[in-house]
Amino acid sequence: MNKLWFSLFDFSFNYKGIEPSFIDPKSLSWTKEFQDNFENINQELHNYLINNNLETYFNTSMVNNQEVWKTFSLISWDIEFFKRKKEFPILMSIVSKYPEILSVSFNQLEANGKILPHCGDTNGIYRCHFGIEIPEELPTCGFRVRDEFRSWKKSEWLIFMDAYNHEAFNLSQKKRIILVIDVLRDEFKNKRNTIVSTVRTSLFLQKRIDYNKYLLNKPNLVFVIALVLRPFAYLGIKLVNILKIY
Repeated sequence: MNKLWFSLFDFSFNYKGIEPSFIDPKSLSWTKEFQDNFENINQELHNYLINNNLETYFNTSMVNNQEVWKTFSLISWDIEFFKRKKEFPILMSIVSKYPEILSVSFNQLEANGKILPHCGDTNGIYRCHFGIEIPEELPTCGFRVRDEFRSWKKSEWLIFMDAYNHEAFNLSQKKRIILVIDVLRDEFKNKRNTIVSTVRTSLFLQKRIDYNKYLLNKPNLVFVIALVLRPFAYLGIKLVNILKIY
């Protein structure tokens, strides 16, 4: 069995797993239902964007231009955005059938945008990209995990091991939009709370490290801070959902 890994506790940011870079979508039971409802999901997104905008991703150091990567979440590591979810009844009705789904968001990469090489937060999930608006394929618009390149395709899944080093690029003159889902791996289903609380702690610390770069040279200090914060992250997820803050 694979050992659970978090980038928060490995400052090499170099996950050395044995999993393949990309996962066959047909090996996951839930993928077809999303594909069968592509038109409905696309229409719900179109309707939402009439009166709403995507938000610039918080970590602007990960892109070639701080305005090129935009996103919004419906679920983020088990935190639910109830107000937004109401705008996507068909999508969320599908998501509700599959408790292994931890996160649901839409992700837009603007023309000539690049998401720079990085590793994900954990090997506990598969990250799943579902093509909504795909302007072109490789070599103009695509995705790399380790040394393997793939193209997104409209209404199709691109599923990968997020812990590995990866990057995305859209060198076309049109925006690229995908649905992004994080799915808990079967072998880590009993580690759900550990995974979501650790990743939420990691996201919190990433924002602070961005303004306090010296912490990059203090892995032991970050480790201790993370262990202290993780229980509060777990309680925060529960409280935020109970009170329906978002």
